[in-house]
Amino acid sequence: METIVPLWLWLVFVGFVLAALFVDFAVLKKQGAHAVGIKEAVNWSLIWVGLSFLFNGLLWWAVKDSTGSTDLANQKSLEFLTGYLIEKSLAVDNIFVFLLIFSYFAVPAAYQKRVLMIGIVGAIVLRTVMILVGGWLLAQFHWLLYVFGAFLVLTGVKMWRGAGEEPALGDNPALKLLRRLMPVSQHYEGEKFWTVENGKKIATPLLMVIAMVGLTDVIFAVDSIPAIFAITKDPFIVLTSNVFAILGLRAMFFLLQAAASRFHLLNYGLAVILVFIGSKMVLIDVFKIPVAVSLGVVIGILAITMVWSAKTAPNT
Repeated sequence: METIVPLWLWLVFVGFVLAALFVDFAVLKKQGAHAVGIKEAVNWSLIWVGLSFLFNGLLWWAVKDSTGSTDLANQKSLEFLTGYLIEKSLAVDNIFVFLLIFSYFAVPAAYQKRVLMIGIVGAIVLRTVMILVGGWLLAQFHWLLYVFGAFLVLTGVKMWRGAGEEPALGDNPALKLLRRLMPVSQHYEGEKFWTVENGKKIATPLLMVIAMVGLTDVIFAVDSIPAIFAITKDPFIVLTSNVFAILGLRAMFFLLQAAASRFHLLNYGLAVILVFIGSKMVLIDVFKIPVAVSLGVVIGILAITMVWSAKTAPNT
């Protein structure tokens, strides 16, 4: 795994993530348990998107300063933006599953924010490990690109076929396994993860929800991380574009929660994106699609799907 990004930018990135999480948790603690409104979600979404673009500008300057090449700086900046957009778009499907989990477990609105915050921290740690391991594997075994590409194509086809169908969370094998591993109380105990019943310490439904959110994120990361590796082999860009998209996941969740029905056809667009990125990986040694073209295709598919969804949204 190689990167042309200077060491100081790695340190800036790590420091920023730690500072962002500290501020987010400090704000969460100060506000206490409360339902997040549209205005708060919009404000935080704009903040995270703005910080992501600011970091991309810093990445451009760092590459230009360390290599002296404007073309290389432009390329790395485009790679970050494309990876960020891919992760953001695939996160939408992730969010719909989160909505299903919260609905299935009847999670009070006041507790959802904390669940997502803890889920984000877990996602950052797990994805960092997956990206570093995946980057090393791709560097050692080039043929894995074809495996990942074929996997994304098959996943896209499966997503297309299953679009519009409500997933049956009650039949989820991961949920069945969790219930066998730990007894769960029937009621919430505020924001507590454990409670005592009949003298025994057992989990509250909130802990089960966090476990399901974490497992769901890992499953979706199996799709999104190879998709970003199809754009760039630079581990720094894969990691940073992924993490910046995740940092805005909580605000994005509450933003889409109020407008979920207006994006009822988005899965079709996501399916096409996965097939496109998977095909790009499979054909990488035959024809290399430029990053700018990949970015344009992803934006175009999302735009078409959004407009299509808005025009055919069911009346509520």
